[in-house]
Amino acid sequence: MPQPPKARKLSEAEGHTPRLLQDFLTDIEQSTRSVQVWERLVELGRTVQLPFIDFIAASSYADWRRTLFVRTSYDSNWLNDLYTDPEVQRWSTFRAHASQYLTPILIGLEFTDPAEVGPRRIEVLKMAAERGIRAGFSVPLRVHVPPQAALISFSGNHDRAAMLEIVAQHGWTLNVAAMVAHQRYMRHFSAEFFERNEITDKQRELLQMVGKGLQDKQIAADLGISVSALRQRMHSLMAKANLSNRAEIAALAMSTGLLPDRQFYTGESEHLLVEMDNAGVRTRPL
Repeated sequence: MPQPPKARKLSEAEGHTPRLLQDFLTDIEQSTRSVQVWERLVELGRTVQLPFIDFIAASSYADWRRTLFVRTSYDSNWLNDLYTDPEVQRWSTFRAHASQYLTPILIGLEFTDPAEVGPRRIEVLKMAAERGIRAGFSVPLRVHVPPQAALISFSGNHDRAAMLEIVAQHGWTLNVAAMVAHQRYMRHFSAEFFERNEITDKQRELLQMVGKGLQDKQIAADLGISVSALRQRMHSLMAKANLSNRAEIAALAMSTGLLPDRQFYTGESEHLLVEMDNAGVRTRPL
């Protein structure tokens, strides 16, 4: 896989954040694939001695069970069976904290009060500590439209004092890095949807036309095919993309960037929204 181009040199005005964060951000700017963002995130964790990285995203924080993906920098197979236990699942950092709140949180055996979580959860944390995941720093994340929740955690084999020292030195960097990495990762992840699901160029064109609200007869005429052939093509598209109706097709077209998000689209004549405290709201042409 081709590597991203070399990071640009920062101006003097940009050089007032930690150097580690500067290097991370300029590298992320050059990313073109989600895996490149992930690799840089893992590299950052290793640099600050927190090599165990978890990245979990759900399609909706109103329904956290709808997991979009999970990435880990380590072999996490031992967790699979454990998380089928509802009691363990209930006390996961993502379920108990990140799906509700925005504050970064210290995690792991070193920072969990046994009086606040179930005994089964403590058992899991002890198992994690035996594998070098003793303490960590987790950052809750959001993408608001649609309302998605995510969590990036950086963990390592540290006691409480050592972990607090790492957070004091690098907490700001890790927080900002997680937010930027999440945004850029999801941007690439969305764009890679067609590749993951083997959506052809013709199916992408169909997705865009349906998303625009065109009816079958018009689409078939524009494509030069019969309505029957169009519906067969649409059925194949919906099966590949796991869609069930035209509304979901339109939503997918917007979420993957094929169509503008109507919330931020004002038609041919674009306006600038100006909000002035105590002076009302105005719009004016750009």
